[in-house]
Amino acid sequence: MEGLLNYGTFMERYQNLSGSSGISGFEIGKDNIIIQFTNGSIYLYDYISPGIDAVEKMKVHAKSGSGLCTYINQHVRDHYAARLK
Repeated sequence: MEGLLNYGTFMERYQNLSGSSGISGFEIGKDNIIIQFTNGSIYLYDYISPGIDAVEKMKVHAKSGSGLCTYINQHVRDHYAARLK
């Protein structure tokens, strides 16, 4: 998968427009998104788990700086491809 050998290299700070998100950063790949949470954990979500629709919605939320943590909590939960850290 694109970027996984150097994950974190292209991590972008999550804007956190609500001011209360549990997400600190993200990295968008062609078929995945890597999310860094404020507790330091990093998870990979891809087109296999949780699926294309969910990953694409997560990308939109990540770019907008709003609603990503809520979306993950309500729709994705533990359906990640891998825990990277």
